Amino acid sequence: MPESATLKMAQMARDLKSKGVDIVDMSLGEPDFDTPDDIKSAAKKALDQGFTKYTPVPGLPLLRQAVVNKLKRDNNLDYGIDQIVVTNGAKQALANICLALLNPGDEVVLFAPYWVSYDPIIKIADGVPVIISAGIEQDFKIMPHQLRAAITDKTKLILFSSPSNPTGSVYTREELGKLAEVLKDYPDIYIISDEIYEYINFESKHASIASFDFIKDRVIIVNGMSKGFAMTGWRIGYLAADTDIAKSCVKIQGQFTSGANSFGQVAAAYALDHGIYKDMITKFDKRRKIFIKLLKEIPGFKVNEPTGAFYLFPDISYYFGKSNGKITINSSIEFSENLLQEAHVATVAGTAFGAPECLRFSYATSMDNIIEATNRIKKFVKGFE
Repeated sequence: MPESATLKMAQMARDLKSKGVDIVDMSLGEPDFDTPDDIKSAAKKALDQGFTKYTPVPGLPLLRQAVVNKLKRDNNLDYGIDQIVVTNGAKQALANICLALLNPGDEVVLFAPYWVSYDPIIKIADGVPVIISAGIEQDFKIMPHQLRAAITDKTKLILFSSPSNPTGSVYTREELGKLAEVLKDYPDIYIISDEIYEYINFESKHASIASFDFIKDRVIIVNGMSKGFAMTGWRIGYLAADTDIAKSCVKIQGQFTSGANSFGQVAAAYALDHGIYKDMITKFDKRRKIFIKLLKEIPGFKVNEPTGAFYLFPDISYYFGKSNGKITINSSIEFSENLLQEAHVATVAGTAFGAPECLRFSYATSMDNIIEATNRIKKFVKGFE
């Protein structure tokens, strides 16, 4: 099993920082904002009220009901409380599902670029990843004919995220509808829709593939508190699924970790009940627009204009095979590692995301850091032109 590429690069950046090196870290997908004060107050109040004990494996009824309410309010989706499972972060939700559904040799169609942990989670569950790719010319979005061509009699799951990590691309409801029409012809295939970046969506209302009634019972929604509410360290995720799948995930989780932390669940319920924090989203959008403009100024960078999450994923393959006299760049891994060592900017190579021609930048950092990072990159690539 490989080490998580994002966590590895973040650790390399921390190691250099500990030696006094001035690093601009654009590697981790973590909001740089603190958890809002009212959410923290809800957690403190929960502690004072005695929420310090073990929780039911599927989650506190308070939070599960808040998820049911949220899905109805924000997505017009009807679920019962027995269809909701609270997890120790959305990552555990993904692992629960794969461990519950996959038999050895079952195939899982992954939309590439994909989040780094999808592939190893599938393999842990003895599944076989089947990769279909969309490049920057498609805005990193899979077409229906690609999906149909990838399906075999061994296909058990489809897994994708929208808004996407690492690309920031967002599937419209129309685009999801065309994919759903393909899947209508394959009633034994389940769909995992990773919607963790739902609230970080700048130009349209979030659309879920679960909103198409003819496949809803086969869609498993994965979401959580980390991105939209700046609650990464709280480790609260959740899934919504058919009752039998939800029960199977509870069984898996009961043997691995049991229930998520008690007072964090109370705070999460408060957060879901009170909606998104628009000021944070507005600041992300401002950074997005500036960063797109700045990256487009770097020679050889191909940059699209994603409308969600907080990543840019430029194609930097222009530099493959080029040398500045002392360094030769042959891959995005080499570009990323040399950029860290020479220019002190931390990124993540696209190889781990199934797109070896790209580089992931997280703009969940200050505007000053975005500008400084861009200036450093411009100096770094100058010798390779």
